[in-house]
Amino acid sequence: MGEKLTIAVQKSGRLQEDSLQILKECGISIDNGKDQLKANASNFPLEVLYLRNSDIPQYVQDGVADIAIVGENVIIEKQKELEVLQKLGFSKCRLAMALPKDVEYTGLEYFNGKKLATSYPNSLQQFLDANNLDCEIHVISGSVEIAPNIGLADGICDLVSSGSTLFKNGLVEVEEVLVSEACLVANKNISNLKSAILERLLFRMRSVLAAKNNKYILLNAPNDKVEDIIKVLPGMKSPTVLPLAQEGWSSIHSVINENDFWGVIDQLKLNGAEGILIIPIQKMVL
Repeated sequence: MGEKLTIAVQKSGRLQEDSLQILKECGISIDNGKDQLKANASNFPLEVLYLRNSDIPQYVQDGVADIAIVGENVIIEKQKELEVLQKLGFSKCRLAMALPKDVEYTGLEYFNGKKLATSYPNSLQQFLDANNLDCEIHVISGSVEIAPNIGLADGICDLVSSGSTLFKNGLVEVEEVLVSEACLVANKNISNLKSAILERLLFRMRSVLAAKNNKYILLNAPNDKVEDIIKVLPGMKSPTVLPLAQEGWSSIHSVINENDFWGVIDQLKLNGAEGILIIPIQKMVL
């Protein structure tokens, strides 16, 4: 058996599903049975450990796992010495401060002298210190949102995605402490052999992520509009321009970023583009 890279992922929940999905999209097949604590990839030198989310940073720092997929919020809260290699674009959320909806919020100074319940005391304390606020923090391991209703705290600091849990408990978000998404992190002292495997994995992940963030575009344009359209579509290096069977027309092929998509489409139409087709990209090997 050769050297293997060990990756820790959350043992259950949406983050685990998304973590295994990106590995699958990287062409890595995991021999994953129900309730396993670890599993091996059948076609890549990778072993997967299924761990409690809050424990993952410690396992990576200690070298039990070489790398991990974990939320930024957990990395910040646990304050471990880890190297963040790549943000992965899923499991996005934010750590936010919330108050009962009938409270008249006047700004950050409102929190001076107040009691706040949270499962993220380190992250909250950093925010309070940065804003010169003096609050009493009550650490709660779960169901933080009920604290104001039972008189334990004046407000809370908790993870928010849709905000529906806050709404159900009569709370409203008033301040954002930090934003978070899943990241690939690594132990800073992995061996040279494992570093080489990690580079292969990173290359695949970045190819998958680049494909998710970009679309392949094909369009037709009159030849006298080609130069104007190329200015809108710079492409990866430059667009591909091919003559059509219909004289005086060309087909232009390029790649556009998802974030710029609708703005680019509007500009293309204004510059005479017709028959615009958008195609998903499976992988981008840059």
